[in-house]
Amino acid sequence: RALELAAARGPAQVRFSERLLSDPPRIRAWLRQFLQDCDEAFFAETWSRLRHQLAADARHKTELLRHKGLAEALSAVSPAVALDEAAGRITVDKLGEGRTATADGGLLLIPTSLGWPHLMVLHRHGWQPVLHYPVGSPELAAPPSVEQLTLRMAALSHPVRMRLCRSLARSAFTTSELTQVHGMTAPEISRHLGVLKKAGLVTTRRRGRYVYHQLDVAMVARLGSDFLEGILR
Repeated sequence: RALELAAARGPAQVRFSERLLSDPPRIRAWLRQFLQDCDEAFFAETWSRLRHQLAADARHKTELLRHKGLAEALSAVSPAVALDEAAGRITVDKLGEGRTATADGGLLLIPTSLGWPHLMVLHRHGWQPVLHYPVGSPELAAPPSVEQLTLRMAALSHPVRMRLCRSLARSAFTTSELTQVHGMTAPEISRHLGVLKKAGLVTTRRRGRYVYHQLDVAMVARLGSDFLEGILR
């Protein structure tokens, strides 16, 4: 049956299947050596550099779990992970929707030093669920929640707010100055600024009796370079 399946895929697969059936120990040794060669060629140097960071993170999560409980440990994994102890449910804030049960197998946490900012939930029927999370780094900001992203995209969907962003990306303006530039009333400008501030896209600072508003360019850049280049063009 194995040869029949191999024949449907091509002559190379047939030859390999014949070798595998006739001499399994030799093929196992070849495969093991192949994987060891790949490790040495592609992964060994990186692993030697990152393994200590990953081991330290695993120890830290274990200590949190042991001394402060599951909620603290999951919170340290990512701000996107939350525990509802009363419902016995762990929620991960992602765009995709799905659910699984840990049953008796528990939840496996795997840290990565190369996967930032991706938080991956891996689950299949009958398999132990896995949470593959990036190891925290002080210079990297936590990724925004889906709710925050929704607020920001909604704030930028209005043409008036797009024009305001264009002005505020170049300089700081008071509300009065923006009314003159855009030919709108102060209440209209204030309402649009409020939406942008709630979305975390505009910052304010007081200088004497004046309040200046300015676009948070670093925050906007995280939404995409095309948008940033568009409003700066």
